[in-house]
Amino acid sequence: MNKNLKVLVIIVSCMLIGQTINAQHKKKKNLLFIITDQQQSKALSIAGNSVLKTPNLDKLATDGAYFKNAYTPMAVCGPARSAILTGMTVENTGVNTNAKTYFYDEEPVMTSPTFDEVLTENGYHCEYYGKWHSMTSHSEIYKNPKRNAKNGKSIFEHGGQNHVYMDYINEQFPKQELKEGEFYDTFVKRPYKPDPLDSYYGQSYDIVKKDPNKRRSQPNLHGELMIPAEHSFTAYQAKETIAAIERLKDTTFSITLSIHMPHAPMTPTAPYYGMYPAKDMVAPESINDDMNNSPYKTANGRMGMPEYSDPEKIKYMISNYYGIIKEIDDWVGKILNTLDKNGLTDDTLIIFTSDHGEMLGAHGLREKNVFYEESSHIPLMIHLPEVIKKKTVVDGYISNIDLFPTILDYLNIKEHSSDGTSLRKLIEGKKTRHGEYVVTEWDYRGPVAPNYMIVKDGWKLMMPYTKESTVINALYDLNTDPHEINNLIGQNPDSADYKEKVEELRSSLLEWLKKNNSDHYNGVKERDLI
Repeated sequence: MNKNLKVLVIIVSCMLIGQTINAQHKKKKNLLFIITDQQQSKALSIAGNSVLKTPNLDKLATDGAYFKNAYTPMAVCGPARSAILTGMTVENTGVNTNAKTYFYDEEPVMTSPTFDEVLTENGYHCEYYGKWHSMTSHSEIYKNPKRNAKNGKSIFEHGGQNHVYMDYINEQFPKQELKEGEFYDTFVKRPYKPDPLDSYYGQSYDIVKKDPNKRRSQPNLHGELMIPAEHSFTAYQAKETIAAIERLKDTTFSITLSIHMPHAPMTPTAPYYGMYPAKDMVAPESINDDMNNSPYKTANGRMGMPEYSDPEKIKYMISNYYGIIKEIDDWVGKILNTLDKNGLTDDTLIIFTSDHGEMLGAHGLREKNVFYEESSHIPLMIHLPEVIKKKTVVDGYISNIDLFPTILDYLNIKEHSSDGTSLRKLIEGKKTRHGEYVVTEWDYRGPVAPNYMIVKDGWKLMMPYTKESTVINALYDLNTDPHEINNLIGQNPDSADYKEKVEELRSSLLEWLKKNNSDHYNGVKERDLI
């Protein structure tokens, strides 16, 4: 073989090898992980909501797997997110309050890697947009172009990219002068018009600004935020995600979009404000529950906030909540279109879920922190064309800690230690015990809260994890009492009739505790339930 021919053979061989490597590289699936904050399972039209329209999320669900019974690991932001990211129980992460996030260093917490840390080790380019609310040390692997805000703070510090958004909104829509009937939103420092549910409704700014108690938390705000919709927090986070997809289309990526909404403040922008008129909303059936046989009678400041038990005022919160979710759905549609436009849909595992729900007036409560369905039952859908069959509906009970092993399974990454179980067999309809029941934790010993919830066959047991706790035990039959008004044990004189069902649920809970090496096994075993 002459010299020139040898050179040609080498060149052709190199090209073929390169093409093979590129082909192998393209076979790796991307990940798009979308998580909202505080979205209850019923806040989707596919879940049977006859008012709220979510066509893009519905399509994502019908084109893949839709989970009817997905639950949060713990119904509060930091603990839930730490558990989801690592696939570990709340007890095993050690993150049992929001205070144990970001730069907490009083004890080791969240010591297991996140799924994105594992993906990074396997060659993935990972970026993260939106709310963080976990230990900042786990954010080092992210390669966002913007790592810091103009004030020098990392985008993974307290709030998770709030600082970057404030830089953006200050440039695009500077702070405005107040008009009659307006007040400044405590979140983005822009004017909003309060609704009748808001404590500032009907007052003047001049009087309110002199109020020594004027500092209000986000859940107190209800009304219309007076900024253009294209500059909302949701719009900003979604546009950052779209830009990342466009930029990384030739890379194997994992992109997380962690949308702050529909978490409070309940202040949508036009046109989403009023899109679902308050007068047409229907108050929750449980709003007038007297809660006399409930462990949550005094939860979430309920006794001091009667406005959330007002069936007329609560309609404004529902209206705003639905408007915010409609905005999310619209942006999810634009994100999915971006994947389609770039030929990425077939090669991208898409997961949509939420960290926990929102009570939205059920039982006269707002926010989360409780085991009621509105707070603990969340949406979940998983989409991967040609791997996950369309119109797959999963009835089995699952926890979001199962997402960690599920992601690694579908992306063909070697299994990594976690407390969760891959959802693949449930999705494929294979017979396994996984899905028979689900456990949600409140791994925090307080005077007003049960510590464990287990749901099995439509029955829900709530209980503390100590023998001496004075918190009321609770058993609900969701099959006949979906609004959880009738606690069958606790102070019920006929509670003995349910002893067999209670012990069945306790037995499954003990199985779960033993599997996860819980320190609370004996407390649950010894607790008097009837």
